[in-house]
Amino acid sequence: MPIPRRALVAAAVALVLPLSACGSGDSGSSTDASGKIEGDITFQTWNLRANFKPYFEGVVADFEKKYPGTHVKWIDQPAEGYADKISADAAGGTLPDVVNVSPDLVAPLAKAGLALDLDKSAARDKKEYLAGAWAGHQVPGMTGTYAFPWYLNTGPLFYNKSLFEKAGLDAAQPPTTYDELFTDALRLADKSDGKVATLANVPTIEDFGRYGVELMNKEGSAFSFNDAKGVQLLTKYKELYDAKALDPQALTATPESSGKKFLTGAVAMNPGSALDLGNFKKQAPNLYKNIGITDQITSTGKVNMYVMGVMVNARTKHTPAAVAFAHFVTDAENQMSFAKKVAIFPSTAGSLDDPYFTKEDGTDETRVRVAAAKSLKNAVNYTPVLFSEQMKTALRNEIAKALQGKQSPKTALDNAVKACDTLLRQQG
Repeated sequence: MPIPRRALVAAAVALVLPLSACGSGDSGSSTDASGKIEGDITFQTWNLRANFKPYFEGVVADFEKKYPGTHVKWIDQPAEGYADKISADAAGGTLPDVVNVSPDLVAPLAKAGLALDLDKSAARDKKEYLAGAWAGHQVPGMTGTYAFPWYLNTGPLFYNKSLFEKAGLDAAQPPTTYDELFTDALRLADKSDGKVATLANVPTIEDFGRYGVELMNKEGSAFSFNDAKGVQLLTKYKELYDAKALDPQALTATPESSGKKFLTGAVAMNPGSALDLGNFKKQAPNLYKNIGITDQITSTGKVNMYVMGVMVNARTKHTPAAVAFAHFVTDAENQMSFAKKVAIFPSTAGSLDDPYFTKEDGTDETRVRVAAAKSLKNAVNYTPVLFSEQMKTALRNEIAKALQGKQSPKTALDNAVKACDTLLRQQG
């Protein structure tokens, strides 16, 4: 897998800026990006040098050729500790001019006055991007957009056709609604005497979003996923858990461990991306022969997408150059070039209509790519940008208690919302 799953899915990482970094302050920088594009700037990426060094060196060279008075220093940070690195740089005043971020990382920087508002500084560029992608780096309770959308990812549900057939289910008709999913899951568990689960993960915040739960109020001041619909979803998962239709180890599962369960035939369905097909072919040839591919299940009509972004430091001394470079990295041409090097998708409007994303050639790889690209046109990032890693842990812990019967689904979600609201207030 060329880009670690953690980066591709933009996994949320808790980032708490020290108090010394809070407040916009006056650094002598300007939000006006209309001046001459010149000067030395620094561009930081997130664990991309090892596999994409020639690509990024080419992008930098092309930019410097287009704007002769500029010089871009490219630095790359490892995946581990990336949030801590950004936090330290923000506190120390050493944040690079242009920074690769995920939405959860940009939120505290925006609150601290360190992320440039592109609705003001790059309003003319907004139309070049998918609306859902542009909105990906907006922060509830604030006006503005704080990063250019960069690459996107989403994926289908994979399912094991042979397991469906053994349970007497039509492998050509996988579930397309939550009701069908829960019904099929209970049947699979019953027919296999509890040996085959359909799902391997407890519901996450994005699952509640896909189910149609209102996750947060519009002001971004409180969470609301403990409503009747949220309780309904968790109650369904409790039924699955009791019937062993949800893998017993789901309480401690990771994406990697869930993937292994799917590889070995212990789990019938698993989310993934085009990247996974190559792994199936190498590691589990029998599974690959029986692989089924279907759309994400959603009650909203919109699938979940993960978005990465490119932020401009609000305190850069070369605002025109920094904004121009962030836009250059994420423009249609460069995004398209990058998307052909790894199984990701461009966030630029119109790019997903390219034959590369619309024409199948009979392979599973293109089938997944085409289906995902189609779904991304109106996809949304269900994970609230203010939902930190600590909040994810709080939600997971309360869900575990509900699944084990230690508390009701309603109590679990009430407790999770209370814990997340407390953490939200601590963010400031």
